[in-house]
Amino acid sequence: MQNVSHAVMAQRHEPKDSNDDFPTPPWATRALLHHVIGHVPFHQSTCLEPACGRGYMSRPLAEKFASVESSDLVDYGFGHTRDFLAYPYARGGYDWVITNPPFKLAMEFAERALEVARQGVAILARTVFLESITRYETLFLPRPPTYVAQFVERVPMVKGRVDPKASTATGYAWFVWDKTQNSAPTRLVWIPPCRSKLERPEDYIQASFRS
Repeated sequence: MQNVSHAVMAQRHEPKDSNDDFPTPPWATRALLHHVIGHVPFHQSTCLEPACGRGYMSRPLAEKFASVESSDLVDYGFGHTRDFLAYPYARGGYDWVITNPPFKLAMEFAERALEVARQGVAILARTVFLESITRYETLFLPRPPTYVAQFVERVPMVKGRVDPKASTATGYAWFVWDKTQNSAPTRLVWIPPCRSKLERPEDYIQASFRS
């Protein structure tokens, strides 16, 4: 029987006016915290999630960080309703900015996040975010990420919801800028198989409270 919950394919084409509402399974955020930036003193650090959707990334971030502020351009019933690219966030106003932005705005989100974050930025994006002359010349060359953390497991993302039975043909990676390691060259690291260890049944209950 065909899986009707097939997630984002490699050649996904969203309308230009789409909100790009593809929530992140919480285990993928825990993978960042456990396998990529586990050195961060989370209990002393603040975090901003500026494309929070229904809170599927904010909740695992709140398991570690001292405080997490959540916002989104669209009101999904969770967090503040704010345009991250236009709202007057203070420079260095948060220790970390961690998010899965709309892919078409991922570079702009990364640039803005690097202004807002004191210590680091982590952007979840399709692996093909590495490509593009514009991104290379505008973002990666002047401000190379500290880590490109590639998932060896696929991270299925379904439009408008998270689904434990979904599958995908798309590869994802975390692009991480750690400002405490500015002189370090970009490192390619792999996030090992970890979904079975980091996934929880309650992850698939829709977040419906504000944060």
